[in-house]
Amino acid sequence: MLADLCGKLETDVEIKASAEKFHSIFRHKPHHISNVASHKIQGVDLHEGEWGTVGSIVCWNYFHDGKPRVARDRVEAIDEEKNLITFRVLEGDLREHFKSFVITIQANPKVGGEGCTVHWILEYEKLHAVPRRLPPSVAAGLLVFSTFAYPPPTPQSPFH
Repeated sequence: MLADLCGKLETDVEIKASAEKFHSIFRHKPHHISNVASHKIQGVDLHEGEWGTVGSIVCWNYFHDGKPRVARDRVEAIDEEKNLITFRVLEGDLREHFKSFVITIQANPKVGGEGCTVHWILEYEKLHAVPRRLPPSVAAGLLVFSTFAYPPPTPQSPFH
């Protein structure tokens, strides 16, 4: 029964920004992400703590399926050497479907090239076993952060 409730989705997204720059933005300046992904992310606010610290609370305002959504997350882990940050969703639209939802983002430098590959891990436990499969709109929403459709960095881009 628990296997029906728990799941893990992983995907990789290649971007032109360096791994260090991408990680630094998600760790210290996530409020700048809306500058390059305003079609998905409307804003990011710090609710508790300090930017870039474990335990801080961050609120994401994003668009999915034509509707404004919100996620209030706690920074669970940061590994500077691995360019890794983990968020746990505490409140918001995802909690309507999930008992727990954890997002891990790791930026890995490309070998022999510019840019990096961003590895997204989404681990979740659904509130209910039925339906067995996630509704398509919810499944798509799980990958909202990995579908920014990153444009190449521009001088005004936080990923430049």
